[in-house]
Amino acid sequence: MSDSETEAETDPDSDLKLEDFADDAAADEAAQAAAQPAPPAPPAEIAPEVEEQKIAADLEPVFDVPVRISAVLGRTQIDVNELLNLKHGSVLEMDRKVGEAIDIYVNNRLVARGEVVVIEDQLGVTMTEIIKDGDGSA
Repeated sequence: MSDSETEAETDPDSDLKLEDFADDAAADEAAQAAAQPAPPAPPAEIAPEVEEQKIAADLEPVFDVPVRISAVLGRTQIDVNELLNLKHGSVLEMDRKVGEAIDIYVNNRLVARGEVVVIEDQLGVTMTEIIKDGDGSA
């Protein structure tokens, strides 16, 4: 090595400093990071109204499919002999009490429970509980 090269390495007044190399490394890292594509953003939370509209739009093809709805007031079991003896005005005792929730079935599947209501001269049902899959013993 020549004296001038040794002088440049040890001379504190030299033009090259360790900070210069650190700045270059940081600049190189920044350039590499800028060259790489940004990771995809996490999916934004979908507003409940938008999600409901999407679900409704997905179900649109089945809107005109008829379903059978049954409101079961109660059940009982009798022998055939008792059945044959029933007359107009006979009373069958059910397994439910007055005011107890009734079962609401859609296509023979329990989907809700509710209460009987009278609307003018018609009977109706107010749903008080929605039954989720696996809930509710029929």
